[in-house]
Amino acid sequence: MTFLRATLAVITKDLAGELRSRELLSAMLVFAVTVILIFNFALELDVKTRGTVTAGVLWVTFAFAGSLGLNRSMAIEKDRGCMDGLLLAPVDRSAIYFGKMIGNLLFMLLVEAIVLPLYSILYNINLFQGGFLGVVFLGSLGYVSVGTLLATMTIQTRTRDVLLPILLFPLAIPVIIAAVKASMGYLQGLEAESIRPWLNLLLVYDTVFIAIAFMVFDFVVEE
Repeated sequence: MTFLRATLAVITKDLAGELRSRELLSAMLVFAVTVILIFNFALELDVKTRGTVTAGVLWVTFAFAGSLGLNRSMAIEKDRGCMDGLLLAPVDRSAIYFGKMIGNLLFMLLVEAIVLPLYSILYNINLFQGGFLGVVFLGSLGYVSVGTLLATMTIQTRTRDVLLPILLFPLAIPVIIAAVKASMGYLQGLEAESIRPWLNLLLVYDTVFIAIAFMVFDFVVEE
């Protein structure tokens, strides 16, 4: 089986399993919507002030919902015994990583696709701007790229629900800060020159951590 076919097979397996159970998306979506509603009623701010906190509120929501999804994604594999089957398959182990990572990214993007319109309605802010949506994609990609690797590392531990956020959030700080700054720049209509450094940081972060995961995933699953 080729690398691409193996990756697509893992993605298809995750999507088919989620369509049957709806465990992962429902948990992520309920959590994200709850956080948005809490912020909406807690932050009774004027229009100008809401514009300054939007990026932070959204990325807090995405980060916590994403960590919940990453944990459940790997826990399901462990509980059902699927991970052992994947590791025994005659395919490159990195194909398993990319399949899981892309599947997690799709789940996270789907939740964001539901949260963004809801946030726009509640806060009366237009979030459907090309640059802003690009930042959402790059930030989500960086978050799940490192999160999928760490979730694989912690899946064998008894305290995986606690250990994953402890390991993930410090490593994800650069991507979250860059995503918040770039998102805020687009929402406030800043010039491209002031946003570009944060976009560059996102691109570098995504590239570096995907490359690292590609190189070390085989050793991670062996342990």
